[in-house]
Amino acid sequence: MRKTLFILGTTLAILSCSKEKVDLIVINSNTYTVNKNFEQTAAFAVKDGIFIAIGANEEITGKYQATEIIDAKKQTIVPGLIDAHCHFYRMGLQQQKVSLEGTTSYDEVLQRIVAFQKEKNTSFITGRGWDQNDWAVQEFPTKDKLDALFPTIPVAISRVDGHALLVNQAALDFAGISANTVVPGGEIILADGKMTGVLIDAAMDFIKLPDPSQKEAIQGLLDAQKISFSYGLTTVDDAGLDRNTIELIDSLQQTGVLKMRIYAMVSGDKQAQIEYYIRKGKIKTNHLNVRSFKIYGDGALGSRGAAMRSSYTDRENHFGALIYSPERYREIAKQIAASDYQMNTHAIGDSANTWMLKTYKEVLKNAKNRRWRIEHAQIISEEDFNYFDNILPSVQPTHATSDMYWAGERIGAKRMKGAYAFKDLLNKYGKIALGTDFPVEQVNPFLTFYAATVRKDLNNYPEKGFQMENVLTREETLKGMTIWAAFSNFEEDEKGSIEIGKFADFVILNQDILKISDDKLPKTRVVSTFLNGEKVY
Repeated sequence: MRKTLFILGTTLAILSCSKEKVDLIVINSNTYTVNKNFEQTAAFAVKDGIFIAIGANEEITGKYQATEIIDAKKQTIVPGLIDAHCHFYRMGLQQQKVSLEGTTSYDEVLQRIVAFQKEKNTSFITGRGWDQNDWAVQEFPTKDKLDALFPTIPVAISRVDGHALLVNQAALDFAGISANTVVPGGEIILADGKMTGVLIDAAMDFIKLPDPSQKEAIQGLLDAQKISFSYGLTTVDDAGLDRNTIELIDSLQQTGVLKMRIYAMVSGDKQAQIEYYIRKGKIKTNHLNVRSFKIYGDGALGSRGAAMRSSYTDRENHFGALIYSPERYREIAKQIAASDYQMNTHAIGDSANTWMLKTYKEVLKNAKNRRWRIEHAQIISEEDFNYFDNILPSVQPTHATSDMYWAGERIGAKRMKGAYAFKDLLNKYGKIALGTDFPVEQVNPFLTFYAATVRKDLNNYPEKGFQMENVLTREETLKGMTIWAAFSNFEEDEKGSIEIGKFADFVILNQDILKISDDKLPKTRVVSTFLNGEKVY
């Protein structure tokens, strides 16, 4: 008997030793690989931060032994989510400023500022997130009440889209601007010839906000990382970063303090910065990818800064404006086209989209695989959709459900047919990259999923959905948040799907977003987030 037990034990030991050692095995899962055939699997193995095997439970456990084994208990797993357009660093800094998101009136905005200043006692009050379209009185606020509350302390609070700024008189005096200041590419809103305190787009540049300290900058990045990981994001496309911030990100990633993968779009607002990165060439590590420029084509629809081909329906003889001259856009595009860099242009209005699409076509000369992107692609003229055969659309579905209450009044029914047209854009290019534009919208990617596939708000409005001819399927939406977003970053060979050889970035969810009812989608929660096979949330 003892001899038999000895032989059995020896045999088991030999079998165990014959298995390949890995770092992590996940079994009993409902995993959507998002590979070419959109296959599902039950188990996978991870070694050195890479997926090395994918298959059935017995296949994986029979071949590998791991330091850690996770029994997913049939929970849904998807690839690490990618936000193809956001403001990661800005959102982090916002955690240290007065938050005005969700305010339902100007009085509530003022109450939050007063409470913030009582706690922080800053010498220059800054904040972000108000949206007059969410108020009972849907008009821009004025500075009068701010002046009364803060006669000597400068106040500058940004609209939710970042394209309008409300400031008090102290901030205007500090900046040295008046009602007569000329602002190409922007506007100083006046009433009866006097400044209201609202500045649009380029006019905002006159207000020199205090720069964050290095301590504040680092804390902002870490705060943004913590929030993003909690929502299953493992890669973020930060749309518009300056050199100092990019170098700070790189240094924090190199030391391992900052783990988030970042596709950094270099801010193209300074010619010297464009020239520096073109000379330097692409920068690529496992956590940082610098190979694109973010250019602003126009402003936002909510502040009527989006450049339109004909006047706004609700404001006669007002067309919005391009940020730069048409000639300047051509110069920038030619310079970038002669490099290895990608050009990603913010374009909201139909005029801005027309101009940028034509400029792209002109300078690219039908070059393939440049993957130049139109960010937002919000209002497209019917004849301009064909340009997207070689130009990649990068859109944010929650913009549609945020704007649907008032957008029709602003631009009229005819132009609305080409607005928020995600399916039409997908059909032209064959792929579509999806993001949130946070902190303009909420970080939560499951609100993106809901807006793209259901096109309603959280109160089930409108009953039949908003412009449902442009709804995306759930499979298309998950691709847009994973593999297609990776493609838009030239990273489809290393992330965006659960496949052998790719980074082991994945998310465990509390419900199956491909199968649950529509009303349950916004309630989706992240159970765990893994980066390189390491649990980060």
